[in-house]
Amino acid sequence: MNSSNRDTLRRVFLLGYDELRARLTRRFGSVELASDVLHETWLRLENAAPADVVRSPRNYLLQMAANVALKRLRSESSFVTLTDAKMAIGIIDDMPDPECSAMARSEVAALARALSELTPRRRDILLASRLEGIQLWAIAERLGVSQRLVEIELKHALAHCALRVGRNVTKRFGPRPPKGSQTDGDPD
Repeated sequence: MNSSNRDTLRRVFLLGYDELRARLTRRFGSVELASDVLHETWLRLENAAPADVVRSPRNYLLQMAANVALKRLRSESSFVTLTDAKMAIGIIDDMPDPECSAMARSEVAALARALSELTPRRRDILLASRLEGIQLWAIAERLGVSQRLVEIELKHALAHCALRVGRNVTKRFGPRPPKGSQTDGDPD
């Protein structure tokens, strides 16, 4: 860039700085980005390669600044935050927030109270079925009662716990069968 072009561009830059910044701010939505880009554009005017006569210095400067802004935005978009990286590779922070933790502790306490209010047989049936995954017919054999009685006791235990915790009753009896296996006659 010859010295007369450089001088002309500097003069237009200085006189039209506010207008250039306003146009870049509207285009890219950030006053900070516009100011940074104009600073870099000023520095690039010193290192610009020789060129022919610039017919429209204002448009030339605006295009130069816009190119700097686009280059910067592209480079910034290539940076990845730690959260983005964790999500991309499947490591997600499983820690619940304090509100969820407090609610969970409250529900666990309510469930513990509800379990303590059950008769020993109902509590044993519920825990064996839901926590240990034992089939209803096996629970019936272990307790020496019919499977139908186990189903009724489980239904009452679930209804009681759901009421105390404030949840809806699950309409399924017995443990979930493993994928691809038969249900062994447990009603679903």
